[in-house]
Amino acid sequence: MKPIEKHYRELKKDLDKSLKTIGLDSIGKEIGELDKMTQDPKLWDDPEKGRKTTEKLSRLHQKIEPWRELQAEIDEIGELISLKDESLDKEIENQLDKFEKKLDELRESLAYSGPYDDGNVLLSIHAGAGGVDAQDWASLLLRMYLRWAEKSGFKTRVIDESAGEEAGLKSVSVEVKGSLAYGKLKGEHGIHRLVRLSPFNANNLRQTSFAKVEVLPEIDEPSSVPIDEKDLKVDVFRAGGHGGQSVNTTDSAVRITHLPTGITVSIQNERSQIQNKETAMTVLRSKLAQLQLEQHKDNIAEIKGPDKSAEWGNQIRSYVLHPYSMVKDLRTRHETSNTQAVLDGEIDDFINAYVSHAMDN
Repeated sequence: MKPIEKHYRELKKDLDKSLKTIGLDSIGKEIGELDKMTQDPKLWDDPEKGRKTTEKLSRLHQKIEPWRELQAEIDEIGELISLKDESLDKEIENQLDKFEKKLDELRESLAYSGPYDDGNVLLSIHAGAGGVDAQDWASLLLRMYLRWAEKSGFKTRVIDESAGEEAGLKSVSVEVKGSLAYGKLKGEHGIHRLVRLSPFNANNLRQTSFAKVEVLPEIDEPSSVPIDEKDLKVDVFRAGGHGGQSVNTTDSAVRITHLPTGITVSIQNERSQIQNKETAMTVLRSKLAQLQLEQHKDNIAEIKGPDKSAEWGNQIRSYVLHPYSMVKDLRTRHETSNTQAVLDGEIDDFINAYVSHAMDN
């Protein structure tokens, strides 16, 4: 067998293996079913259902189109080889080299093969120990993630926010929408530590602050994470802080407690009580899905409540601005001295390092 034919067979074998891993055939069938749904005028009787269906269809197309293009390319190369024309060998070798590079790049995307990796994210930031500095730190982290999302082509929407008394944020929740949003951001889940000279200290002393970043897969389909209504306690109260004319005049804010796990979700940013409840239920389903992943449970009924003390001990990254400049991930050991770039949203190197770390472990 000629080297060129051997190279072709090896690459075709690698491609077939990757196509099996991503489940190309099953995704193709799902796309066909969704296509039929979008052609049914009755789908748009429920605009929200129609929107979610078309968004899912778009995400699936984005996921498999590059693989289908590779399939077509390798078939074309196979046809050229079958001609057995030696004058084409140089061209075929060049095409095989280009194909191999594309395949290697796409195979990296297989790192995002978790059950929710392709979907949207609910990202929450909570100020921890450190007083006003910690609340300011929470706002800096929000700015970092919003800038990263903008540069990466993701859409964002703040769904809940609690401002600090003097500065910064006590907590904030943001929806991040786009293909692979959860797959890319899930490694940011944990405690982020900041060391700097405090701008809120009269003596300009060094201050250590903490903030918890919570990354949840957005689960807005009730059937994905079934919740028994009997397990819920729903309270309504008057919204406070920023909002429309109804703030502090109607009981529009909603607090939902999942009794078996003790998880509580409060939402007040939406315009109505119904919208706040829908958003709160989405956040609750997302929290339960995350716990289900972490605890390796087959169904929601087996999930235990979150261990808050363990979460706070889960420090994943340090951002040191004084006495030296360094951002270091404590899991992957990836680090950089360009702290300003990181705080301006340049966190792809940390994301990629975590993805590689997770695959190796």
